[in-house]
Amino acid sequence: MNTQVRHRSTTVRGHEIFYREAGPADAPALLLLHGFPTSSHMFRDLIPRLAGRYRVIAPDHLGFGRSATPAADTFPYTFAELAAVTAEFTESIGLARFALYVQDYGAPIGLRLALAHPDRVTAIVTQNGNAYEEGLGKEAWAPVLAYIADPNEETAAPVRAIRSPEGIKWQYTHGVPDPSLVSPDAWEHDAALMARAGQDEIQLALMGDYGSNIDLYPDFHAYFRASQVPVLAVWGAHDEIFVPAGALAFQRDLPEAEVHLLPTGHFALETHAEQIAGLIDGFLGRVAG
Repeated sequence: MNTQVRHRSTTVRGHEIFYREAGPADAPALLLLHGFPTSSHMFRDLIPRLAGRYRVIAPDHLGFGRSATPAADTFPYTFAELAAVTAEFTESIGLARFALYVQDYGAPIGLRLALAHPDRVTAIVTQNGNAYEEGLGKEAWAPVLAYIADPNEETAAPVRAIRSPEGIKWQYTHGVPDPSLVSPDAWEHDAALMARAGQDEIQLALMGDYGSNIDLYPDFHAYFRASQVPVLAVWGAHDEIFVPAGALAFQRDLPEAEVHLLPTGHFALETHAEQIAGLIDGFLGRVAG
């Protein structure tokens, strides 16, 4: 079966949204939502492994990757807005029902989409995509929470360091038993895009808004309990950003949630794409027939 990946774009609210797509047009759909500081590039090894049975679609969020990056003074960079743009993106490409794969920033974006349109979401795969306070690694989140509480130049400095080349490399390599398995191309790709003009204001705006996601956690939990949406939590167990307690917490509201802790870090696809693809294929095969 043809698993070639196509690279496309569509326009949402006058902004170009880039996305990768593969698989049969009439197959069950899986929408892949990337995290910070990356793009749909993070799914480059996963998409071909799933495209034989699924229509796999991975957009770059506005402000990231190859999508448009309007200036922060012309577009309100909040998670509510990114979720609304994502919903409109699905409508623009005729995606009516889909499973979600969410990682990092993709989690609050995807879960906001699910809150607004629960009838569209058939299942959720969360790979280090958090929805519980116990999932927030204390040391990693301390500078972000300090900035949220009091945004100023002093509190902004440690947050800026998170998207420095060294900070981005750490996100890819921490918790990985053999860092030589992680291609330097991954973090160098992200670092180059994060260094573009306007990114400082865009990323500070989103970091400053992250508290709105934490405020929504009770709503996410209520959605889980009411819908009992099928969930697969496949997690890098050594992640210091979103720690394994966040994966296990899904079973509190979703007793049937499947949880798999893998011996790797935050960007688990860099080392475990084949294993994760197998878990997704089995999970979606069970819950979606």
